[in-house]
Amino acid sequence: MKLIPLITAVLVTLLLYFLVIERETLLAFARGEGAEDITQSAPAETGAESTDQSGADELLAENRIGVVALHSQAQVFDRAVILRGMTQAVREVDLRAETSSTVISEPLRKGVQVQKGDVLCRLDPGTRPAALLEAQARLTEARANMPVSEARLDEANAKLSEAIINLTAAEKLSEGGYASETRLAASKATERSAVAGVASAKGGLETAKAGIEAALAAVGAAQKEIERLTIVAPFDGLLESDSAELGSLVLPGDHCATVIQLDTIKVVGFVPETQVNRVSLGSPAQAELATGAQIQGVVSFVSRSADQATRTFEVEITVANPDLAIRDGQTADIAIAAQGATAHKLPQSALTLNKDGQLGVRLVNADQTAGFAAVELLRDEADGIWVAGLPEQADVIVTGQDFVTSGVAVAPSYLNEATQ
Repeated sequence: MKLIPLITAVLVTLLLYFLVIERETLLAFARGEGAEDITQSAPAETGAESTDQSGADELLAENRIGVVALHSQAQVFDRAVILRGMTQAVREVDLRAETSSTVISEPLRKGVQVQKGDVLCRLDPGTRPAALLEAQARLTEARANMPVSEARLDEANAKLSEAIINLTAAEKLSEGGYASETRLAASKATERSAVAGVASAKGGLETAKAGIEAALAAVGAAQKEIERLTIVAPFDGLLESDSAELGSLVLPGDHCATVIQLDTIKVVGFVPETQVNRVSLGSPAQAELATGAQIQGVVSFVSRSADQATRTFEVEITVANPDLAIRDGQTADIAIAAQGATAHKLPQSALTLNKDGQLGVRLVNADQTAGFAAVELLRDEADGIWVAGLPEQADVIVTGQDFVTSGVAVAPSYLNEATQ
């Protein structure tokens, strides 16, 4: 009775062995295949393993994050200094009265072209011509007194010479006992009087010269006062305001007219202290006005002193304006040429921040994972941005960069290839 369970256990064990261990052999035997066919089943198992590996790769591919990237190549970039500024007239002057009088000339209207020397305001002379004639008469009188003063000096010098001779003779006669002490004293008194006469004559001559100088000064002042009655344009330009109205009373400092020169104009901007060393005299520059007009010029001035409030330096660009198309006070976007460099031009949307808040872009690494590179923003243009800090060639993620971090597997599609 104990033999039957033992045989049953052995049969079950053999059956399980063939079902589990020799399953392929058992199936081949059931299909009537030979040993060679069984031997060839080993490569089939290898194929199954490769199939399993392919399935794993497909599963990994399914876990990659799809992004859109751009094959970016570094380009030569003109690192121009970008400023915001405005146009200014190369010359502008407010002409004001220097004396008080009434305007007797017809006014000129603003916008009129004037030439150097054109009369803008003419004032009533009043009694000024008479004052000039009086000063000239005094000058003539002072000059007429000059010969009299010179003659008096010559007369005083002659009397002094005579007195010296008489004093010498009296001293010699007194030494020989032929002249009295009274005569000697009289001779000395005469000599002293002659010296005083010479000094007086010299003083009169100096007074006459001073009278001439004073008369000349009075004539010059009267002439200058008459010159101030006519206010003229100091240079060729345009009237920016009406000149003073006919009949109006002007006092010293009152406005007559404003003249500006626009045939050469300047564009003024302020450069930050971090970029001022990149701007040099003579550098070419261009500016775009608010109207869209493009103008070119050269840097003519770079300030050596910073503005105390903004810590910026004034820069002036001289621009030719022969047709007066550029007006004073127009807003301008200025670009001053500076030393070039290589940079990448990318879409503005490519910029992102890493976990530390650093500005940069996401890249596709060689192992198809995402990476991060910090960049320096050089210029912002309408069709993209110029950045530095990337290698010569870089695959930049432009769509989906905010959904990946460094090391994450990505499945990129490239804009360049799609375009082609």
